[in-house]
Amino acid sequence: MSRVVVIGAGIGGLAAAARLAATGHRVTLVEQAADVGGKLGTWRHDGFVFDTGPSLLTMPHVLEELYDATGAALADTLPLERLETACHYRFADGTRLDLPGDAARIPAALDDALGPGRGEQWTALMDRAARIWDVTREPFLESPITPRDMLRLSRNVGDIATVAPWRTLRGLASDYLEDPRLRALLDRYATYTGSDPRRAPAALATVPYAEQAFGSWYVPGGLGRLGESLLERVRALGADVLLGTEVVEITTAGGRASGVRLGDGTVLPADVVVANADAATVYGRLLDGPLARRAARRVARATPSLSGLALLLELDDPPEVAHHQVLFAEDYDAEFDAVFGRRGRARPVARPTVYVSAPRDPAVVPGPGTGAWFVLVNAPRHDPAHGTDWDRPGLVEQQADRVLDLMAERGLDVRDRVRHRATVSPADLERRTSTPGGSIYGTSSNGARAAFQRPANRSPLPGLYLVGGSSHPGGGLPLVVLSARIVAGLVGPA
Repeated sequence: MSRVVVIGAGIGGLAAAARLAATGHRVTLVEQAADVGGKLGTWRHDGFVFDTGPSLLTMPHVLEELYDATGAALADTLPLERLETACHYRFADGTRLDLPGDAARIPAALDDALGPGRGEQWTALMDRAARIWDVTREPFLESPITPRDMLRLSRNVGDIATVAPWRTLRGLASDYLEDPRLRALLDRYATYTGSDPRRAPAALATVPYAEQAFGSWYVPGGLGRLGESLLERVRALGADVLLGTEVVEITTAGGRASGVRLGDGTVLPADVVVANADAATVYGRLLDGPLARRAARRVARATPSLSGLALLLELDDPPEVAHHQVLFAEDYDAEFDAVFGRRGRARPVARPTVYVSAPRDPAVVPGPGTGAWFVLVNAPRHDPAHGTDWDRPGLVEQQADRVLDLMAERGLDVRDRVRHRATVSPADLERRTSTPGGSIYGTSSNGARAAFQRPANRSPLPGLYLVGGSSHPGGGLPLVVLSARIVAGLVGPA
């Protein structure tokens, strides 16, 4: 029986701990916070419950496989609810679109809202995305990426032409989408990986494909229940869980990981260490030596992902709206320029796209006639030296006021219904999750080689593995769960 220490109880760490415990390892899960979930955070106040991270679940089969592999049935443990309307969109010209959760109904909905032929354009793009998905799913999402994978793909001319690694997502859109509103819709999916659609690879067209092919889902009671449910699985499988406990060092001996040192000086010995922490934190702070320094330099060369500014709104008498809404900016390019610092330092967006999650779920509010709305806008990472200092007095409140004003301008005015407002800034996210700058996804997918530059699950140091959104295959709940499956496969059974 191998001793495994998992650093961090985000979804990646919880999933990895559960899988490794289920295969016979003696697992200790260590989390610096008093609760679990990591970026899948939960905030409670006066009977209101907010998801402060992901608010949409896709690819539920990935979760089903995780629960099956660890001895439980997802349907019995954590029931999911499929959304009839995936998202309500309001475009810059005022056009409104309710995108169905059923993929078969999407073309007609696009024709009705945007005009004849729009459904055909989008369908053609999704057909291409399906082919990209078929080529990339196994080697890029479900396996540890290796030079052999890259070589195998490079030898298949047809696969290369399908994936078109030299094309950007925006460039691919130009081949299929004539309507600028459809192009804005596709651009939106680049932000699911914290990226700029003008630089992100065409392969990200698989993001809307997966969402539409497998549906949009919600966890009644909030997605934070996923973290709580996985914690129950981890404990049921016999793992030890240490909450409110900080890891300050990954120890080494004989040229491999040998355990972790805690904040109080205690050393937990281990045969295997799994780090569910941002790769920049692992290589820049927790690990020392030439291997760590080289890995840290590689991580630093990649473009960090964008961050976000979140508003948590406790509302009285909220309007009845779709669960998910996107209110598009008038100039999406200006938004990406601001967030990534093109044409100057990275800065808050003057008129950002606004995302609203407004669940109609009695479990997340104190009573009838109230609403718990999570509002998010893209934001530059916290970078006082070279970009935006989100701790500058007054900045967060100023931006929050601007977001509420924009919502009102775009037809969703709740300013006189707000009972209480809280905010989560990139600086708050950095402090809460030890993520440099509060970059939601670690590194972005900007650039043709971004997928290959993302930190590997098997680190350069034997015995140390990386899991979670900053490592392969990337951010977002399904990919983080897949990263745990990859790591468990690399470690092997006890």
